[in-house]
Amino acid sequence: MKNLITDVAGLSVGQATDKALGSGATAILFDEPAVAALDLRGGGPGTRETELLDPAATVERIDAISISGGSAFGLEAAAGVMALLAEQGRGFAIGTARVPIVPGAILFDLLGPGDKNWGRFPPYRELGHAAAKAAAIDFDLGSVGAGTGATTENLKGGIGSASMKLSSGHTVGALAAVNAVGRVTVGDGPHFLAAVYERQREYGGHGLPSPLPVTDEIARMKGQVRAHTTPCIVATDAILTAPQAKRVAVMASAGMARAINPVFSPLDGDVIFAVSTRRRPLADPVYDLSHIAAAAADCLARAIARGVYEAKSLPGGVPSWRDKFGR
Repeated sequence: MKNLITDVAGLSVGQATDKALGSGATAILFDEPAVAALDLRGGGPGTRETELLDPAATVERIDAISISGGSAFGLEAAAGVMALLAEQGRGFAIGTARVPIVPGAILFDLLGPGDKNWGRFPPYRELGHAAAKAAAIDFDLGSVGAGTGATTENLKGGIGSASMKLSSGHTVGALAAVNAVGRVTVGDGPHFLAAVYERQREYGGHGLPSPLPVTDEIARMKGQVRAHTTPCIVATDAILTAPQAKRVAVMASAGMARAINPVFSPLDGDVIFAVSTRRRPLADPVYDLSHIAAAAADCLARAIARGVYEAKSLPGGVPSWRDKFGR
């Protein structure tokens, strides 16, 4: 186990980072078309091809998921991922044609460090293609890919991931591009809101402060609409139907609420994709599904904390957790 979403058999992750741009893209590719569902709770979403994740939709499987910076411009990253898959002959078959199915989500990083004067065509299509081409089992965390320009209210954000293996034999993993309008830490110290879910000191082992500080009446949020949205993916090797995947996505949203405060605000496009790579059957469709969904929530809380813990600041940007607190 690498404590990454790629511990779930049947998927890989690739990233493309442009430090001069201050942005990037992350692609999650599936070895075989995967069952997926969506839970969208943020008030300012930016998504592509998510309507087909409705259990009543015709296309039942997806080939990849794209996550990108760049706000709505970044939705083009999914076209780059599609292009790579098309080159490989993959996609939904319609006669002799094949159409890769790549839902996507974006985060807003346009006002952060980096040169966003790209001219007529934004660079996200090429970033998406490069991310898909780089897909592998091992991948970096922190200020890379879609997390390059990500921030929270007080600290640099980034790509985080976590996983766990259940007693049922199923594996669950999560990936998040942490770009929240709120905070993932308690007060002004190094302690993460998700501290109680931490494993193996994966984000410093600081636990919760004692005594717990008195909570401010007003939640701390970014002072202006300059960066927001945390797109997330939870995955399992369990064989799930689309409605079961939807239930996993809904329950996994608890992980975001455990790790970010505030969350699902009018300024956030917070969204969770839930994916089944369909490798291991459920022994009990209710009991096993409940454990998988609960584990997805825990993994997601941990992934969010890791995304901030592993991040590095950009020149002229907000400080990272390590800038303030070291390792």
